[in-house]
Amino acid sequence: NRKTAKPQNLMITVHNLTKSFSSTPAVNGVNLHIAPGEIYGLVGADGAGKTTTMRLICGALKPDSGEVSVCGFDIRRQTEQARERIGYLSQRFSLYEDLTVLENIRFFAEVRGLKPDEWYPRSLEILEFVGLAAFKDRFAGQLSGGMKQKLGLASALVTRPRVLLLDEPTTGVDPVTRQDFWQLIIRLVNQFPGYPVNRFTGKPDNLQTGKPDNCQTGKPHNGEARVSVLISTPYMDEATRCHRVGFMKKGRLVAEGTPGELRALLDGRILELRGSPLAEIRHHAAEVPGVENVQAFGDRLHLRVSSGQAASVMQRLPAQLQLLGLSVDSLRPLPPTLEDVFIALSQDE
Repeated sequence: NRKTAKPQNLMITVHNLTKSFSSTPAVNGVNLHIAPGEIYGLVGADGAGKTTTMRLICGALKPDSGEVSVCGFDIRRQTEQARERIGYLSQRFSLYEDLTVLENIRFFAEVRGLKPDEWYPRSLEILEFVGLAAFKDRFAGQLSGGMKQKLGLASALVTRPRVLLLDEPTTGVDPVTRQDFWQLIIRLVNQFPGYPVNRFTGKPDNLQTGKPDNCQTGKPHNGEARVSVLISTPYMDEATRCHRVGFMKKGRLVAEGTPGELRALLDGRILELRGSPLAEIRHHAAEVPGVENVQAFGDRLHLRVSSGQAASVMQRLPAQLQLLGLSVDSLRPLPPTLEDVFIALSQDE
């Protein structure tokens, strides 16, 4: 478990953030606090407000109310100082397919104001880090989907951000590519140096701070400040890799904690049932008192029961199903997963 940093040491601070579109609230009173070296996952159904929250944090949208600070800089009043510490990979990130890998990074670097003596050595280092060094002269249009995602990450890292915002970066790619991408994120937080000390000069990067920078805290052994990651994902296996996870629903942050803390919300309330025919068992099990929800997971069912009702359901359910001519092979308690928690929170009003 990771303790939350003191307010003055936080990389991202969001207080009572609100944004509506045509009177419909997209983000409604969200509060977030993200510490140095922390991977924080945002999960929720489509339209829950994850992307809007990301865009508000990076300054791409203006909030109706609330406050956002990045490394101690207010995103509205100190926009440039905050933005130069942010790397953002959006859902709709698009590469220039007629440019090479290196030319794509150069474009994004120069848009952010980097000079050749800054972006070029950084680009080579980052391409080595993401595993694209051998492909720096290949046209982006010739890259595989996974390689394009890595190029997107490299483009977001070229400015040496201290806060990295990743909006569903692995959606639509295969499981192996997702695994590789997450290994990069974990290495970035735990191992990859350069924040904020320049690897080539050994001196701090030339950022116009304007005041002491909160991101100087949370330093690893080499003395360099650690990057923090805010990532949204539709995949619960990815959420388990995060230090903390926030569940969003209808613009609100309805639950937050470590993966273990969130799973504990359903301790003693998940049962696994195997039997046949599964579709009929699912229908009848959902009608049993004490059963709140039944979900199919492959060749088995997950039953969520009311608090304190697991023993009663386990005693009554097999007999009731057998009276209907249905076969129950096994019924046992199961440790809850984040997917169980996600389903429960999505259904709660």
